[in-house]
Amino acid sequence: MSLTYTALGAAGEVTGSQHLLEHRSFRILLDCGLFQGGPGAHADNRRLDCHPRDLDAVVLSHAHADHCGRLPMLVRDGFDGEIYCTPATARIAAVMLRDSAHIQEEDAAFCHKRFGPDHPGAQPLYTEQDAQRAIKLFQPIPYNEPTRLNPHLKLTFREAGHILGSAITELSIGKVPNATRLVFTGDLGRRGMPLLKDPATLPGCDVLISECTYGDKIHTPPGDLASELLRILTRAWVDGGRVVIPAFSLGRTQQIVYYLNELAELGVLPDMPVYVDSPLATRLTEIYRDRQDLMDEEAHQMLKIDDDLFDFDRLLYTTSRQDSVAINQVGPPFVVISASGMCDAGRVRHHLARALPNEHDCVCLIGYQGRGTTGRAIAEKREWVEIFDRRVPIRCHVEQFGGLSAHAGADDLKWWFEAMANEGGVGRCFLVHGEPDVAQSFAGLIRDCCDEDPVVPDRGEVFKL
Repeated sequence: MSLTYTALGAAGEVTGSQHLLEHRSFRILLDCGLFQGGPGAHADNRRLDCHPRDLDAVVLSHAHADHCGRLPMLVRDGFDGEIYCTPATARIAAVMLRDSAHIQEEDAAFCHKRFGPDHPGAQPLYTEQDAQRAIKLFQPIPYNEPTRLNPHLKLTFREAGHILGSAITELSIGKVPNATRLVFTGDLGRRGMPLLKDPATLPGCDVLISECTYGDKIHTPPGDLASELLRILTRAWVDGGRVVIPAFSLGRTQQIVYYLNELAELGVLPDMPVYVDSPLATRLTEIYRDRQDLMDEEAHQMLKIDDDLFDFDRLLYTTSRQDSVAINQVGPPFVVISASGMCDAGRVRHHLARALPNEHDCVCLIGYQGRGTTGRAIAEKREWVEIFDRRVPIRCHVEQFGGLSAHAGADDLKWWFEAMANEGGVGRCFLVHGEPDVAQSFAGLIRDCCDEDPVVPDRGEVFKL
């Protein structure tokens, strides 16, 4: 059997997920995501390194932008096959892509007006029409339902536990008993986190393409997260300061609101307003409310005493720009949860510009901050960052709240690998979605689970399987 794997994205870096599989009977793409952060992201996003017209299908692991964000470009440039994903991912990705296209068009119009038509940013990556065409190609497949895509290829989605609808992709290539079993983790979640079920464990496979974003770190145990949030909010309440939580609209925002709702139910949440300042997060939270069937046992127990896990007294979801502006007119203490998670776009920049210079305020970073992003500069507590073309000094408290990460840490990744090793082991392993030093460190940690030394591919590198 002739099968090749080309690492087109998230190779030696965390974002830009895109992995090409080529067989004599098919060419499929695993994910088609945006590159985020870093000086080269804009140029990287404008170039597709595959041939869209030659692809038979796309398999989408989940709806984060760095996994689905370039699908409209793929369709615009000639792809017309099916995009396979879970039903929840289809709903969420539809919202995400329409929102992304709207932002692309607004940003391009601004650049065109300010800098002229020849500016690199004066043309959007894609339009809302492109996004809508991509959405029409979604083909939902529920978890744990093997689906034959052609006589030589069978697809099964397993729970990844990362965000609502996220999936581990399991492919059976060729005919039994000589089929090759290939697994792509997408982004793996953590054990014991709120709302979502734990990642499913799988039996051994011939080829594994695995994320390793936090392959060198162990996160704060989930049981400590509510108390850590309470500590930060209580200090802000005493100091009369604001707490700004940059959070991706999908996944992280819902996690934080869930924890705050739990503190409110216990009667210990400080008496100050909490704002979710993201229209996108508001729309996505509605999908979380609709898909309670995908939530874990802890969430179902909570639903017995609280019919809405994403609402409590003094929680306000803003929608309009005027609502967002009004937050800072009220004055602290308050909490504002706003996108984007890496602080480089969206409404959170307005809140950061006010909070960073104030020693009584707090910026709480709750996830991975990519190289070259404003969030990384804040995490490193540099003297200043640039926001809206001006230098803003960093004098506030900065908290790095890794415990809320939706990615498996080194311990959870190792647990998942060992479960696979106990059921037949891993043949060849490719470590992606991690910075190079992290990937190399994690390779040593899971070497005994694999038949061969794990490989950290370079972008564009081709492997015969």
